[in-house]
Amino acid sequence: MAQIVPLISSGIAGPLGVLHLPRLWQKASLANAGKLHSDYPGIGCGYDQMTLDALGIKIDDFKAFIATKPTYVQTEAWVKAYPGVNLTQAAIHKHNVAIQGYIHTDDTRKSILAAVGLPDDGSCNTGAVDLNNLDDWHTFWATELK
Repeated sequence: MAQIVPLISSGIAGPLGVLHLPRLWQKASLANAGKLHSDYPGIGCGYDQMTLDALGIKIDDFKAFIATKPTYVQTEAWVKAYPGVNLTQAAIHKHNVAIQGYIHTDDTRKSILAAVGLPDDGSCNTGAVDLNNLDDWHTFWATELK
């Protein structure tokens, strides 16, 4: 069975404007189908948990919904209908700023840059979203194209 590297960036939002939600849907859906690459959690404790917490969604409720195999549009509709969901402009903005502003530890940054063959000399944007993109693209290349 295929092990798929998720390539939707955490810096992408769907129509609701919530960064990372499309990636969370993709990873959780792939994990539910048994197709997520083994280097990735279906729902992890980083951006995934940040997104669920910002929206006020319980992880078990999200997992149960993902088990129904929804499309992304169906996922956003479910989020909008979730009891007590926090979709105010201010909440979404606060969440998006947190996603965009997250910085990995020095060790994580160094590890990702070394793995993809870039120097850790300040010449690369070192925000976590961008580093995670590099990591995803490298894992995709190593798994599918190398």
